[in-house]
Amino acid sequence: MTLAEVFLIGIGLSMDAFAVSVGKGLGMPRIDRRVALALAVSFGIFQAGMPVLGWALASSFADAIRSIDHWIAFVLLAIVGGKMLLDAIRGDGEGEDGGASGGLSLGELMMLSVATSIDALAVGVTFAALGVSPFPAVVIIGVTTFALSLAGVALGNRFGSIFERPAAAVGGVILIGIGVKVLVEHLSTGM
Repeated sequence: MTLAEVFLIGIGLSMDAFAVSVGKGLGMPRIDRRVALALAVSFGIFQAGMPVLGWALASSFADAIRSIDHWIAFVLLAIVGGKMLLDAIRGDGEGEDGGASGGLSLGELMMLSVATSIDALAVGVTFAALGVSPFPAVVIIGVTTFALSLAGVALGNRFGSIFERPAAAVGGVILIGIGVKVLVEHLSTGM
């Protein structure tokens, strides 16, 4: 997996966090820097940690699934990306209820962090299936999520909810596209 692909995965995974951040920004009469920073740090940490957890869980049985690893990667990325795309089309998602109030409790922060990072757990399983070390990738994923979360709060506060659904849709399309690429590469090489 190339650095560009990992960066695109980071962007795709960050879209849920970005959408929630936009939603939180909508509820702020003025940007609350503490809330923006708390969201960005928490989302970045969870998005970086979940792939490591998924990789660790899947690594123990990676040898047993090597012959079908490309199908696993494709299915997981297609499901995650498809769900993100469908939620964006339907208007379902964490970001819509995330903007109800500009404040943020620790409990809400943890729930939002977990909810927006579950997709990253599946990506960690994909890393294990493909034999990719998650450690360089998690830095990219965490930093990307941090930056996009900060930007999401600012954009939400400034421009309203215009970007919430398109961001989730773009993230879904990116993940599906990478899943298709992995499948096509493995099928064309006969692996």
